[in-house]
Amino acid sequence: MPQLPTVTGSFGQTPELTFPDSPAPKGLHIKVLEKGTGPTVTTGRELQANYHGQIWGGGVFDSSFQRGTPATFPIGVGAVIQGWDQGIVGKNVGSRLLISIPPEKGYGAAGQPAAGIGGTDTLVFVVDLVGVQ
Repeated sequence: MPQLPTVTGSFGQTPELTFPDSPAPKGLHIKVLEKGTGPTVTTGRELQANYHGQIWGGGVFDSSFQRGTPATFPIGVGAVIQGWDQGIVGKNVGSRLLISIPPEKGYGAAGQPAAGIGGTDTLVFVVDLVGVQ
């Protein structure tokens, strides 16, 4: 298992990430920080989640925790980045996940300049799965 950031805070709390001194790992990596006991997230469901996104070794680019309200979106159907579709489906509501997403499963070579994300940036998210509909 590659070295991933350490996370402080538990489900529902704004996480803080501490990055290792190593470069970002290649590929998609999902670590279940807390396993929920709620329904399983399945493809096509509306997912309600709180998330905190940082560039590997860099700053926060988006955080629903900081806005104080979870986001809702369809999961597994291409409405969000591939790393989310592939990393979240199959997990249980109530789980807190750490997801390391390489550029090809994030925003690709174009990046997301408005958010300060470059085309070679690895994205790291802490995601709390709040509910599904």
